[in-house]
Amino acid sequence: MTTGFDRRTEHGSDDPGAIRSIAVTVDDVVTALEARQRGDTEAVLRVTPPFAGRMRARLHVVSGEGASDGGAEPIHFRPERFVDPDVSSVPTVDETADELRARGEYSVDDHRAFHADVVESWRETVREALVEQVTVETAAASHAVTVKYLDGQRE
Repeated sequence: MTTGFDRRTEHGSDDPGAIRSIAVTVDDVVTALEARQRGDTEAVLRVTPPFAGRMRARLHVVSGEGASDGGAEPIHFRPERFVDPDVSSVPTVDETADELRARGEYSVDDHRAFHADVVESWRETVREALVEQVTVETAAASHAVTVKYLDGQRE
């Protein structure tokens, strides 16, 4: 008697080809992207095995994790893969200071407030530029996976 499902994916698989969709919070994407661009950390969105049709990607900092137990390796997605490539980089403190100086409006207090506003505007731009799919590489081929964004930012 068949049950209509594949037992290999009931409890997960070592094959990332089993993944059909990935859920990730918008804030995790924005945070990882900002951290990488600032050079603060090697932040990624990580999907851990066993792999199934629906998976969750979570913010993760890559650091000497050691070898795997012989099973499938986690998938590390660079946050840039979740965002339209035309989105600019996070504004630097120097860039916002230069902009205020060019206007003749520079003061330390004004710069702090202006920089915070510019960075928040950049974060909103990132939130509006999320892509619908990412590609997962497998031993056989690569395939597109649908991305589901959490936190009410995108449906």
